[in-house]
Amino acid sequence: MSVLTITKDNFEEQVLQAEGTVLVDFWASWCGPCRMLSPIVDEIAEDGVEGLTVGKINVDEQPELAAAFDVMTIPTLIIFKNGEVATNSVGVKPKQAILDMLR
Repeated sequence: MSVLTITKDNFEEQVLQAEGTVLVDFWASWCGPCRMLSPIVDEIAEDGVEGLTVGKINVDEQPELAAAFDVMTIPTLIIFKNGEVATNSVGVKPKQAILDMLR
């Protein structure tokens, strides 16, 4: 499964109305730690975990979404379950730590 590019235009459909779990990575191209986390998020998407959707939100292009979820520091991961925020984390995490958050 590929990573979705999430914008204010598709956020409601792809995240809030999604059934199951959605992992959202808030990032920016200039952010070094974001570049470290990105391949891990991509790998989780490629693993094709059943019931999991993975998306990324560029905070420079989508400041409204970053503000709506109080994203002050990036990278920030937010996990939504059936449209509700279940948990979040800030900073680079190893793949296993992210998978543990998804459970």
